[in-house]
Amino acid sequence: MKDKKTSNKTVRILKWIGNVLLVQLILINISAAFHAYRFTHYYDDDKIRSQESSQGKPFLRTWRMMTGKKLARSPISYYPHLPYDTVQLTTTTGIKLEAWYMKADSAKGTVILFHGLSSNKGNVLAEAFEFISFNYNVMLVDMRAHGNSESTTSTLGYKESEEVKLAYDHILKKGENNIVLWGMSLGAVIISKAIWQYGIQPQKIILEMPFNRLQDHINARARISGFPGEPFGFFVTFWTGIEQGYWGYGVQTARYVKEINCPVLLQWGNNDDYVLKNETEKIFAAINSSKKKLQIYEGAGHAPLLAGNELKWKETVNEFLSN
Repeated sequence: MKDKKTSNKTVRILKWIGNVLLVQLILINISAAFHAYRFTHYYDDDKIRSQESSQGKPFLRTWRMMTGKKLARSPISYYPHLPYDTVQLTTTTGIKLEAWYMKADSAKGTVILFHGLSSNKGNVLAEAFEFISFNYNVMLVDMRAHGNSESTTSTLGYKESEEVKLAYDHILKKGENNIVLWGMSLGAVIISKAIWQYGIQPQKIILEMPFNRLQDHINARARISGFPGEPFGFFVTFWTGIEQGYWGYGVQTARYVKEINCPVLLQWGNNDDYVLKNETEKIFAAINSSKKKLQIYEGAGHAPLLAGNELKWKETVNEFLSN
């Protein structure tokens, strides 16, 4: 009888533990689904930009922790001081994208620039002007849900690769044979995916601080926000893909760059909290080109490498373009 009572008690404890774990799993998935939605949607709202409305309010802070905070679309604050044309591109689903096109004197080719997540084409003007000084035309593209392009939803690089192809085809139709692709962070990821997915053939590629896996990127965002990278990253990656219609774990830059055969310059700062050293090394090792270079910037973080390392950036990029 005593053994039977002990056995029943053990079963009840195990059931209780199982129920607790099940509830936790459900709550984690609900929270992850909210965060995945927040990560991929941008709002044109000044209150969201200031984030002042929830400061000092415990309930709203707790709610934001559980569901993620809303992201504001980054408005364009910087415009070219040189003459430029505004270009409109349209995706297969009807999303209109805006780009700027500027000419250089005696141009050697055209560089197409892609900004990072939560940024816009105005924020890569400094790099664009340097390429113009190297005698290259430039085209700066706003990704969907960024700058002056349409949509409020980003797919964190999955569908944005089409935008690379659209820009590439636009320049190709101008009769340009020397096309160089430059991208920073997410911009570098979508360049890699466009080559893997569409087989476009630029003459050279410059990739600055691309993350390897989508899960790596989400882990980093969690880590920097004070959350544990796992299991947060695992669940949010799953729900990001489900909500946007793709397999989140399949987004891997190291897989995409295996299709790159042209010369590649990969640049990264060793103080980057978002993209770690092992990610960068894995991407570099996977690049299928005999002409590839990894340039590391000492002390640089996940920010424009040109801004804090002007001389080194100019020398490195100019040498890469010239050879």
